Amino acid sequence: MKITWLGHSGFRIEIAGQVLLLDPWLRGNPVFDEARFDEATQGATAILVSHGHGDHIGAAPEIGRKTGAPLYGTYDLATWLEATEKVGVVGFNKGGTVRIGDVAVTLVGALHSSSATVDGAPVYMGTEGGFVIAGEGRTIYFTGDTDVMADMGLIADLHAPDIGILCMGGHFTMDQKRAAYACNKFFQFRDVIPCHYKTFPLLAQNADELAAAIAPVPVHQMPVMGSVTL
Repeated sequence: MKITWLGHSGFRIEIAGQVLLLDPWLRGNPVFDEARFDEATQGATAILVSHGHGDHIGAAPEIGRKTGAPLYGTYDLATWLEATEKVGVVGFNKGGTVRIGDVAVTLVGALHSSSATVDGAPVYMGTEGGFVIAGEGRTIYFTGDTDVMADMGLIADLHAPDIGILCMGGHFTMDQKRAAYACNKFFQFRDVIPCHYKTFPLLAQNADELAAAIAPVPVHQMPVMGSVTL
């Protein structure tokens, strides 16, 4: 599989004949070059949205209308996007698994919040989540936005993910120390990819502390639109 970082928490995952876009914030993202929008979204077959914040919904509706790829997320968020953005959706919920070709995607919990701004005020968009993505004999745990949580132990027991895509920028999510604790306490990752960092000065600007704390597990610090093949 090939995993490409789109900046912030956005990813393009090419796996088992599918092209999955995760939290594609590609308009107004200060670290993403919008001239590469078509390159980032070409061939998308599904769009996974972890929660309702604008830096995660991002360009998902635009991409869905353009490519025909449905948006996957919690039932509350998906039905709101269907009604307001006129885009195809698949709503499911925590513990539910959907099949996208030969890829299985399970919606799992997170500790954060989930809202969209409507007329200047936050509107509830269902609960926040993460995704477990299984295909090609490997399993990815994409945390979404979260703090470290005891449920990670259940995710590890049930799914045994070997690739972790972890938020770790701090302030809005767990920081590097807490992300490293999650790795060492709950998981046996073979590869880790950091996210939700570098976007703003408020967030961590590298993942060096995380890398040192979980060595020898490799932490892939990719440039925006950089890729790793696993």
